[in-house]
Amino acid sequence: MVKRRVHVAAAAMISADQKKVLIARRPSNVDQGGLWEFPGGKLAPYETGLEGLKRELHEELGVEIIRAQPLIRVHHEYPDKHILLDVWQVHEFAGEPFGREGQAVRWVPMEELVNYPFPAANLPILRAVMLPTEYLITMEEADEARFDAFLERALQEDNIRLVQLRAKELDEAGYVARAERALKLCRQYGASLLLNGEPKLLEQVDADGIHLTSERLMELDRRPIAESKWLSASTHNQAQLSQAAVLGCDFVTLSPLRTTPSHPEVAPMGWHDFQQLVERAGMPVFALGGMTRFDANHARAVGAQGIASIRDFWK
Repeated sequence: MVKRRVHVAAAAMISADQKKVLIARRPSNVDQGGLWEFPGGKLAPYETGLEGLKRELHEELGVEIIRAQPLIRVHHEYPDKHILLDVWQVHEFAGEPFGREGQAVRWVPMEELVNYPFPAANLPILRAVMLPTEYLITMEEADEARFDAFLERALQEDNIRLVQLRAKELDEAGYVARAERALKLCRQYGASLLLNGEPKLLEQVDADGIHLTSERLMELDRRPIAESKWLSASTHNQAQLSQAAVLGCDFVTLSPLRTTPSHPEVAPMGWHDFQQLVERAGMPVFALGGMTRFDANHARAVGAQGIASIRDFWK
């Protein structure tokens, strides 16, 4: 059976204080009625994603989009159809949204989104909405006081809200001690901390999640930590992205986009190949490998969640 292909534009509308997102309830008389969703609708054959979204938000909510940016594209297979969700993050709009078609709409704190039932196709969007656009990977640093100072500067001055603690040169005791101090700093500034190491580390340090190396990713056959924790992984190709989806990773890094000083022998994939891989990833993807903040908008334009970096954030 040839499935119907449905192209839908959806909006993650963010409040002015960056703390809430607008969701709408599907009418009870439609498919998956009663569930909550991100507002939007089907595209006409002649429309781009943004054009269709502008029309839909005006018709459904009575608002006009002023500034929006691509967030994520999600392909989802239902028994009878293939859906492409073309999701845009709306940063600025005119008007006060209300349900022009009688539907319930609600501004919800981002941390409470998990309490609302959504269609399965919306789950990657939930992750993308809750994640920041910058992912700091810490640099190897022998001096603990210097490490703490660099991390606090990134959290305080650069407003970093997602940190991966990478410290390959430390033994387990040293890593746990550094992780405990890093977690305290992250809590102080409202950031999430992921440990780059074995999932069992969470038994010693109650961090926000685990980041898997690509080698560890390919060895596992199921998700190694609770759904309540973030699970990310390093990926470099389609096979690893597929494995990340099988394990239920919440997001991944994809590298190297450019040649890097740490791995000069590895051929970079470039923006074109990166975009092709991101299109079918089905989860938020951070661009990694020679990335700086000047690349952030380009990364978002080709479908990335944002950028991950060591050197550009660790100053």
